Amino acid sequence: MTDPEAAAALLRAGGLVAFATETVYGLGGDARNGAAVAGIFAAKGRPHFNPLICHFAEAEAAFAEIIPDARARALAAAFWPGPLTMVLPRHPRSRVDLLAGAGLDTLAVRVPAHPGAAALLRAAGLPVAAPSANRSGRVSPTTAAHVMEELSGRIAAVLDGGPCAVGVESTVLDLSGAGAVLLRPGGVPRAAIEAVIGPVGVALPINAGPAPTLRSPGMMLSHYAPSLPLRLAAGEVRGDEALLAFGPALPGAAITWNLSQGGDAVEAAARLFSGLRWLDAEGARLGLRGIAAQAVPDEGLGAAINDRLMRAAAPR
Repeated sequence: MTDPEAAAALLRAGGLVAFATETVYGLGGDARNGAAVAGIFAAKGRPHFNPLICHFAEAEAAFAEIIPDARARALAAAFWPGPLTMVLPRHPRSRVDLLAGAGLDTLAVRVPAHPGAAALLRAAGLPVAAPSANRSGRVSPTTAAHVMEELSGRIAAVLDGGPCAVGVESTVLDLSGAGAVLLRPGGVPRAAIEAVIGPVGVALPINAGPAPTLRSPGMMLSHYAPSLPLRLAAGEVRGDEALLAFGPALPGAAITWNLSQGGDAVEAAARLFSGLRWLDAEGARLGLRGIAAQAVPDEGLGAAINDRLMRAAAPR
């Protein structure tokens, strides 16, 4: 496909479209649409819910979804459009679905420089969540043919923008704290960033088992877990508990959020973070003792859901 308007229509309808950026091809979905975002994880076979980078046509559109500071605005003026991703606090009124940010209080945002990507984002008029358009763990694609080798039959279309000029992923810089931290080296060198905002630290290597969940692209998850205790693989539920259901709901809960009455893992993934937050807030308001979670089969996106639930239930 070579028509950005047609590709944008597919995105607005909830479809997945791969598109060229100056770095690598991205696998795009409407970042506001939880089902589309879950579809990205499913298409890639992504093993757990790492945050996704959200792409925008211009800096002000990105800044509407996050809380920028002077550093972010200076870097945007210097490097956007371009291969720099910035991680910043999520705006309270952000339209981006919680799953795109892995349920965290930060979002990773970028304005790509590729003319085809810019045309697609302008035509779509929405934030586009887009990791690299390849199966998880495989080599990132730099041509439309690479995308089709990896994802044919799993996505709606590829917007062919020719070979990618940079060929490596964007630099990811965390600006969510007082100090700037380089999470992933990429198309913008660290020295160039330091010339604009001063010293930049480097994230410590992750050492949390074979499949850590990341706080942002390049950093381990440490933020969101419910304040109420979470009990996994519940076979029954008490009257003073909230229930996170999957499939037919267990009887007896004070309140229930069903991830998917039909047992659909993609639907469940799209509803996971919203459900945890709602049960936590409403359960606390009602004085409940905890949240019971029904078992989710550990297959496909079920493995990612279970990874997140195990972390949310861990002692803290």
